[in-house]
Amino acid sequence: MQLDKENIKKIRWLIAFAILLYLGVQNLHIVISTVRVLLGFLFPFIIGFGIAFILNIPMKFIEHHLFGKALKQEKKTAQKLARPVSLVLSICFVICIIVIVMLVVVPELGATFVNIAKKIEENIPVFQKWIDNVFGNNPEVVKWAQSLDIEPGKIIDSVLGVLKNGVNNIVSSTVSITMGLLTTAMNVSIGFVFACYVLLQKEKLLQQIKKAMYAMFPEKPVRYLAHVWNLANRIFSSFITGQCIEAVILGSMFFVSMTILHFPYAMLVGVLISFTALIPLFGGIIGCWVAFFLILMISPVKAVLFLGLFLILQQIEGNLIYPHVVGGSVGLPSIWVLVAVTLGGSLMGIAGMLIFIPTVSVIYTLFREWVYARLEKKQLVL
Repeated sequence: MQLDKENIKKIRWLIAFAILLYLGVQNLHIVISTVRVLLGFLFPFIIGFGIAFILNIPMKFIEHHLFGKALKQEKKTAQKLARPVSLVLSICFVICIIVIVMLVVVPELGATFVNIAKKIEENIPVFQKWIDNVFGNNPEVVKWAQSLDIEPGKIIDSVLGVLKNGVNNIVSSTVSITMGLLTTAMNVSIGFVFACYVLLQKEKLLQQIKKAMYAMFPEKPVRYLAHVWNLANRIFSSFITGQCIEAVILGSMFFVSMTILHFPYAMLVGVLISFTALIPLFGGIIGCWVAFFLILMISPVKAVLFLGLFLILQQIEGNLIYPHVVGGSVGLPSIWVLVAVTLGGSLMGIAGMLIFIPTVSVIYTLFREWVYARLEKKQLVL
């Protein structure tokens, strides 16, 4: 290698990077604390980017279908109103979904808990009689069964007592809790306002970032970063859109089929399945067992039939709906989907499951592009 100016410059950068890496490893606790402080400062803006990314999906749809023709004709009124009107309609759409779900789920859950308490109280005598018949030779078991006294009123009083004690303990730390709530509310508010600014001027912001990147870095790496950004944006948007549509379809199928077959909790189970279906792979199973327990308190026979219905609808969803709705938008083989869900769930819970699938898909796509480029360079056909 010739020691010209360009190579000397590269060597200097490598030496500087090696020194920084060594100092960072030697003072890892300082680096971690510094990163935490920076994340604390940037947290509202991270929330804002997340809100902007979610709102951008319906906003693009509304803007394209409501103002598409007018924008193509370059009408000034449409150019001024398209973006703010689409943003307001997107926010209203998301708020309406949250309100509708709360109005459906909260009353149903309240009625469900009341019915479960009543059923338990009604079935205690039956259980005691069964214990008496089966364990008649064991007086200790019979005595324990006869001593069972479960009343919803007593349960509620006990719960209220626990809550009262908890409130008394919380009062002592009211200031810290209030400050935490205020901080969270402030972060979310700042993030929401930041998201609105980003969405209203996203083309201008992207253009400014693009100019700054080209000014600071070589052209080739910037072009590759732009390619990665476009790929990630497409995969994440397609994954979220497809996952939401698929969840709504699956929940609607459960609601309609359970209503036709006169199963209890049709509305609650439909909404529950829709929400849990957003969790890849395991979400439907979680919703199934929760719904099974609820129906079991009403009718054990219908609970068993519900399992059969779940298996049928799950097969229809997995083999027909999911491939067509989500399709190849993610483009990730099943084994890597399982790896992504497992890693995401262990690191970040449910949010990690949702984030890691498109993230791993982006990494997988970029690695596949690199492999094919290397094979083409080596003129190998495998």
